[in-house]
Amino acid sequence: MKTLSLKLEEGIFEETESIVAKLKKPRNRYINEAIDYYNKIQRRNLIEKKLKRESELVKIDSMEVLADFEILDYADYKK
Repeated sequence: MKTLSLKLEEGIFEETESIVAKLKKPRNRYINEAIDYYNKIQRRNLIEKKLKRESELVKIDSMEVLADFEILDYADYKK
């Protein structure tokens, strides 16, 4: 386990203290769980951005392939 010095805004600290008292949970455990949860959200956001970027890269090619298939399908239909 790593030791960390942390400066919190007064309002955030007070709210945290109030919540951990009601939950009867150690402040350290609460902060670890909060950071773990936030990391999961950020990982998802990074994956989403990566997928959007990669999707944009193949979008034009995909549309060209789709158009080619439509031409082939139309040609087969006319026969």
